[in-house]
Amino acid sequence: MANPWAGEVALVIDGKRHVLKLTLGALAELEAGLEADTLVALVERFETSAFSTRDVLALIVAGLRGGGWDGSAADLLAAEIEGGPLAGARAAAELLARAFAMPGAA
Repeated sequence: MANPWAGEVALVIDGKRHVLKLTLGALAELEAGLEADTLVALVERFETSAFSTRDVLALIVAGLRGGGWDGSAADLLAAEIEGGPLAGARAAAELLARAFAMPGAA
């Protein structure tokens, strides 16, 4: 079970339940993968619904890696996310919100 107080989000990919988490290392990898963009810009894109599928994929990969997965974005290109792209986008947004929420905040 994913623990929201620890910043975890659950997502079912190819029928297997994964726990995603944005650890410091996963955030650093995410930031490097975004090249010129910043994490603040990424948060702003999600807050204004201006995010791209690239943003969603990068967040899911970072969250999976923070949860102990050792795959890459290429491994997810043909993967089926339970709930479809909307569920993936929702999980990505929750990861960001939980990673930067103050303890005790909703």
